[in-house]
Amino acid sequence: MQTALLLIDVQQSFKHRPYWTDVDVPAFLERINTLVAGCAAQAVPVVRVFHVDDEPADGAFSLSSGLIRPLDGLAPYDAAFTVQKHRHSALAGTDLAIRLRERGIRRLIVAGIRTEQCCETTTRHASDEGFEVDYVTEATLTWDMTTPSGSTLSAAAIRERTATVLAGRFATLCTVEEALRRAT
Repeated sequence: MQTALLLIDVQQSFKHRPYWTDVDVPAFLERINTLVAGCAAQAVPVVRVFHVDDEPADGAFSLSSGLIRPLDGLAPYDAAFTVQKHRHSALAGTDLAIRLRERGIRRLIVAGIRTEQCCETTTRHASDEGFEVDYVTEATLTWDMTTPSGSTLSAAAIRERTATVLAGRFATLCTVEEALRRAT
């Protein structure tokens, strides 16, 4: 089955958000770089997805910010193509699904930033569109969040919750190595 890696929002913009912390970044970069290198070695196309917002014009996700570029520490790679998205799902309001289908892609590997937001939303959308999805939790990044009741939900708990709601319904949960084996 033809596979592609969707590398979602691994961009410098996030370093300028108030919740940014480097705590999980080294482990994330090691896993994401291993995944990208493995895909390149197997000729699995890597699709670069960037989140771009027009408002505010000087915001970290605006094109004029200069921050719509790969996150520092992400190893260089040749993207099959790049998609700029304006919504949480990389498939909403873009030509991504068309471009994937034109290339015969039927399985997607999803990795990137943020675990519970753009990665999860894209995974659900891709599943609903008929793609088989391998979700690589260890190659996603997120941060602690404050719940509506005021308590803290750790990044680890968010990753576990995301894995729980995706597993067996919208995606197959995979380690980097499992996703690379399944891509062949």
